Amino acid sequence: MSSRPTTQFLVGALVRAVEAQGGMAAVLHKGEPESGSIVVQLVEKGRNHGFYERVTALSGAVELTPCGPRNMDQPFEMMEYIERRVRSDPDIWFVELDVADGEQLAAAILCAA
Repeated sequence: MSSRPTTQFLVGALVRAVEAQGGMAAVLHKGEPESGSIVVQLVEKGRNHGFYERVTALSGAVELTPCGPRNMDQPFEMMEYIERRVRSDPDIWFVELDVADGEQLAAAILCAA
């Protein structure tokens, strides 16, 4: 048995933390509960700040890395990106966070584990 928290546990903790800060969180795609990748879409007051993926760096540290389309003003591009990633990796999780300082909050939950 692994001591590493499951993806489902991390996503649940992230959703609860966002809601505790007065924000909103939505799981856009639910992936593999044990070990699926996690991508968060950061939004603040309706303004998109981009996608960030939880990755393990070469050093072994877990970090959030920017990913996805550069033009966040095009909802079609964002949805197409999600659909393309899900087609290539159905185990991936996409979570939208609408909260102040979403990147710091996501990093605190997802990268500390």
